Amino acid sequence: MHTLLNPTNDYVFKRLFVEAPELLVALINDLRPDLPDITAVEILNPNIEPSDLAGKYIILDVLARDANGHCYNVEVQVRRYGAWNKRGLFYLARTLGGQLQAGEDYQELRASIGLHLLDFDLFTATKTERQQAIWRFEMRDETQPQVTLGNIFQLNLIELNKADRLGLPPGPLRTWITFFKHWQEELTMTAITHEPVIQAMNRLRALSADEEARRQAFVRERALHDEVSFLNEAKREGRQEGRDQAREEVARNLLTMNLLTDEQIATAAGLTEATVKALRDASR
Repeated sequence: MHTLLNPTNDYVFKRLFVEAPELLVALINDLRPDLPDITAVEILNPNIEPSDLAGKYIILDVLARDANGHCYNVEVQVRRYGAWNKRGLFYLARTLGGQLQAGEDYQELRASIGLHLLDFDLFTATKTERQQAIWRFEMRDETQPQVTLGNIFQLNLIELNKADRLGLPPGPLRTWITFFKHWQEELTMTAITHEPVIQAMNRLRALSADEEARRQAFVRERALHDEVSFLNEAKREGRQEGRDQAREEVARNLLTMNLLTDEQIATAAGLTEATVKALRDASR
């Protein structure tokens, strides 16, 4: 029996929900239960190109439109990077702005809604932030938040790890969190009764038995690991460069005193004699 693929792998996530639009409808409805349910969606970006899988900085999202013309950008993110929020807002704004053709009435503008599942903790600075896992950002007044420009531009975030730790009230959203965090735990998943999540598990099992899907998921996972390794290596190189600069600054200060030999300065600063000599020659 094949090990189940990880549904938070964005390739697997996209395959699960693009190939079963009815599951995407259920997911959207369950992630935003206070808004009217939708009944069907059109997938606007169903294809996954080979270059997308190896593209370390590409996020495989699902872009869909419901019968009323409202657009949904649904994605899962497994890694945190500095500009993720700007990227999310940029593409959401582009989705909003791209709805109208030249000369069309602004009244025809429909909502653009981002639904991002984050497989990491994002807001952790304060106790209240650490106790909240579901976030909605809209256009509201700062001093009177009840005054709003409407929910036509809306970004929803769900921190999966935090939601799992905090324990949401029983209901469809909680079962989706269980799916994304505990898909490998057979006893846990067999206790699920929410039909869309049961269907998602069945699709995940079928996808996991597909050798080509497993290969593509591995290619995607490797690309994401390569990105993390690249970023960590850049950080390590930056730290090493900073240490080298600090050592050279110590050596320069000792050289200005003109009290020690190059060998003594090299020992004190942690540099080679050749480096100290080069610094001495450069200061002349």
